[in-house]
Amino acid sequence: MPKLKKNRRRKYNYNVNRKKLNKAFRKRAAPRIKCSQIRQAWDRTKSVSQNLAEMGLAVDPNKAIPIPKAARKVTKMEVDGQETRTKTVRKPYVLNELEAEASLPEKKSQTLSTDLIEYVQHMIRNHAENYKAMARDEKNYYQDTPKQIKRKIDVYKRFYAEEYQAFVASLQQEKMDQQ
Repeated sequence: MPKLKKNRRRKYNYNVNRKKLNKAFRKRAAPRIKCSQIRQAWDRTKSVSQNLAEMGLAVDPNKAIPIPKAARKVTKMEVDGQETRTKTVRKPYVLNELEAEASLPEKKSQTLSTDLIEYVQHMIRNHAENYKAMARDEKNYYQDTPKQIKRKIDVYKRFYAEEYQAFVASLQQEKMDQQ
């Protein structure tokens, strides 16, 4: 026969500060804002839409800039008693900082491994443009096909154009010196 589970009533703990506990819970539950400009201008007492409206940002981009439908072209008539509300931006510095950050040039994030660079330079140094000979080379550990090697060299040329030009020029200089 199964044992009966005792339903024990949880007692109220008077020693816990409920206000502090609630604040800590709200702080943990609130999402972490990654953008430093928005995080500094954020007001926890206001809603998301109110905060973003004060900063001049849109909550819903579809409502901010509606896409006109070609089928329904209805002209809006103005009513004498009502004026269209214009939204005032109370924190324009947030927009200015975001625009300044967006206008900065992007860092070159794509790089190749040093092993691949050495591999490509070895192949070019020993075989120039002969991809079939590169495929038979003993340094071709991964048994790349001629097309795969060509693709790797093209990637190297695209990422390191100046370095490639200098490398080819140094190879030509070495050939001139040998002759």
